[in-house]
Amino acid sequence: MIDTYAGLDDAEIAVAAARAGAEVVRAGYGRRHSRIEKGAGDFATDVDVAAEEAILAVIRAARPEDAVHGEEGGQRGAADAERRWLVDPLCGTLNYAVGSMLVAVNVALTDGPVAVADPFSGEVFFTREGTAWVRGDGGDTRLAPTAATRLVDVNLDPPFPGAPAFRAVELLAHPRFVEGFRPRVVSSTLALAWVAAGKRAAYVTDGNGLAGSVHFAAGIALCRAAGCVVTGVDGAPAGKSARGLVAAADAETHGALLSMIRRRS
Repeated sequence: MIDTYAGLDDAEIAVAAARAGAEVVRAGYGRRHSRIEKGAGDFATDVDVAAEEAILAVIRAARPEDAVHGEEGGQRGAADAERRWLVDPLCGTLNYAVGSMLVAVNVALTDGPVAVADPFSGEVFFTREGTAWVRGDGGDTRLAPTAATRLVDVNLDPPFPGAPAFRAVELLAHPRFVEGFRPRVVSSTLALAWVAAGKRAAYVTDGNGLAGSVHFAAGIALCRAAGCVVTGVDGAPAGKSARGLVAAADAETHGALLSMIRRRS
């Protein structure tokens, strides 16, 4: 398998790993799956675990010295490794478990390329040298964010660390939001990929330290590389210590959403 990846750069390794996970997710769709309870209503399925193993197999074969932190398996490889991959093998497990195709597979090299695969469209969104692309049947296309759809994905899942100062659900009742946007709720990483690709105007979520999370690192990096405006809900840079996330296709949309959030807060 090592020869398969010989000569490929990190961006291609990220794409190959995300595709390997996506193949497992797609193959398991529509079946009954065993659950691994995590507490507080969260769970993984046997497909989450199998997809992570498929991703790990690619990274191990291509970059055996690198460490990997997976959502299901935790830290693997040397703790002092110079390079570390963040892996979320199935973002949107609850959607997947009930037969919804709104899911994604995330692979991110810390401070390097990332890849987000949509198992059902076959698209892979990825970064290379600070630029963002989508790979489909027709080859690679540069991502071009736009707020034209006026659709905003809002994460309404707990926990809510920003409450009572910030509650995403309250944004939906803001008069200016109702006038200018329409809410949607999908997989968090798929939503971020769609902002980068111009399929969504913005994405808003609560949370802490999202930039270093297996759930969000790939999507945030993708949006930044595409030229989106990405901050915390307080307008601060979306670093590892930031609170929440507002990722918007352009500065106007970002400013409008941030002003609503600040007024509510």
